[in-house]
Amino acid sequence: MDIRWKVYGASLAVFALDRLTKWIVDTRLSLLDSYRVIPGFFDIVHSENRGVAFGIFNDSTSEWRTVLLVVASIAAVVVVSGMLWNARQLDRHSLSGLTLILGGAAGNVFDRIMWGRVTDFLDFYIGDHHWHTFNLADSAIVIGSGLLMLDLLRSKRQAANVP
Repeated sequence: MDIRWKVYGASLAVFALDRLTKWIVDTRLSLLDSYRVIPGFFDIVHSENRGVAFGIFNDSTSEWRTVLLVVASIAAVVVVSGMLWNARQLDRHSLSGLTLILGGAAGNVFDRIMWGRVTDFLDFYIGDHHWHTFNLADSAIVIGSGLLMLDLLRSKRQAANVP
């Protein structure tokens, strides 16, 4: 099986899992619901983010906010898809990172196109200090970005050791 089918299939699986989890939250929890999973550390909630990561631009009243976010997100999906088209030239970390980023970005751009917002539901906190609520797509993007950074650091280290 061609590596392209594997990476696009894995990205599709991330997208599908993201859509499933958001559908469950959208259909089973109201915006007021909160389910304590680990007291003092982790809840499942239902929140809506009209901005980008960490709530940036969420409070913006610009009529162009959603359009600009959709266009930027589609551009990112196209660029990452193009990079994955050359999958044979990528190492394992880059390939895995870009695969996760593509699935996560596609999940969030789908939401923005369909509803003009993204459903977030994972709420981590300690006491009154809350991390911004996020979703599975966000997690995939962050983990994928981390893998790309590890690969970049590994490449720099290898280059520094070359005489």
